[in-house]
Amino acid sequence: MADEQMAVDRSRVPSDTTGGVPGETPDGALGGALDASDGEVPGEALSAPIGAPTGALPARPLDAIDRDILRLLQTDGRASVRSVAERVHVSRANAYARINRLIDDGVIRGFSARVNHERAGHGASAYITLKIVQNSWRTVREQLRALPGATHIALVSGDFDVLLLVHTPDNRTLRELVLTRLQSIPEVLSTRTLLVFEETDLNTDHRL
Repeated sequence: MADEQMAVDRSRVPSDTTGGVPGETPDGALGGALDASDGEVPGEALSAPIGAPTGALPARPLDAIDRDILRLLQTDGRASVRSVAERVHVSRANAYARINRLIDDGVIRGFSARVNHERAGHGASAYITLKIVQNSWRTVREQLRALPGATHIALVSGDFDVLLLVHTPDNRTLRELVLTRLQSIPEVLSTRTLLVFEETDLNTDHRL
């Protein structure tokens, strides 16, 4: 990536995270539908589909039980409502209502698998910083979303404007993505690539 800095510097224009909602499946994992209480309520599903727009909802303070539920679901998104209820010491109806509310409030945005990218065939990872044309964030964001291997995009303050995380099969593919795909975006003024040598997933230990 040594030559990428001189590859693009067009003008020094100043710059300005699968599956459905949780429920109990036959194997006890969070899936499509669940029991809302200790009694059976067949087919009842949590109210908000994953990815549904939440709008500009006001932030709601979370209590200790809400935080414990979030921690458990971050560790194991397939945990059953019954398991969550037992581990935070509330009834299943209470756990069901709390998870439902966290979804409705937009606190829980979805459920997905944590992937070991190297085991999945992506042996090269990098954080890429971008400087972009002023007021072009939305346009650039849509083009970055289409990049193969892009997993995280953030608009940030500081010496650069955008932080992009990508996973690719190898360094050659990474180089092609940066020097051809990224630098062909008209609104991208310059890039810098930071290779990831090792990474640790903190979700399993994270305390809110």
